[in-house]
Amino acid sequence: MDIQPVNPGHVLVIPKSHVEGLSDLDEETGSHVFKTGMRVANAIKRSGIRCEGVNLLLSDGKAAFQEIPHVHLHVIPRFEGDNLRFSFGRKYGVRPERNELDTIAARIRNALR
Repeated sequence: MDIQPVNPGHVLVIPKSHVEGLSDLDEETGSHVFKTGMRVANAIKRSGIRCEGVNLLLSDGKAAFQEIPHVHLHVIPRFEGDNLRFSFGRKYGVRPERNELDTIAARIRNALR
């Protein structure tokens, strides 16, 4: 359980092996963390805890607001009026040209190889 929960039922899924960031996490452990997060989210929904939706949140790096240097997945029950807000800034919602999206996608595809 998160000791400073956003909402009641806020759970942390934490791998047993210490890794600071996603790039340090092997795929098997990462897969297990997210599978566990999905199971916990479904359990929260069935538990009777107020939950109209769920956020799965994993912050990777200081720029992404990671405060604890250990990978952990937040499973946060959500409901209308719960006061949690994500602010994406003014740039969110700006639609780049298709060629810019294609160029960025190609760079990511190349990095996956």
